[in-house]
Amino acid sequence: MSRIRPAIVLAFAALPWLAPWPAVAAPPSHTEPNPASMAVGGPVNINTADVKELMKLEGVGRRVAEKIVEYRDSHGPFKKAEELRKVEGIGSGLWEKNRTRIVIK
Repeated sequence: MSRIRPAIVLAFAALPWLAPWPAVAAPPSHTEPNPASMAVGGPVNINTADVKELMKLEGVGRRVAEKIVEYRDSHGPFKKAEELRKVEGIGSGLWEKNRTRIVIK
């Protein structure tokens, strides 16, 4: 019996090494571009754009888009694109990311 016990222990110890390794799946490839990092879209007229269109600007979510519309409704149409910076939530970073796409017509 003393010979059998070490053999059993050795067999259990070696069993994980003898078993085939599980197939490890590769991490999913990111073939689709990240919409947040894409600078897409054409110009946005901030005097006529609705909330949905304003949200196409990089970094502009629903709340900031709503604030732009509220500001425009209470102060009238923007005369210069730079006036957009007066809207709460529009900081210098957001302005710099989008200033080439912001138009006044």
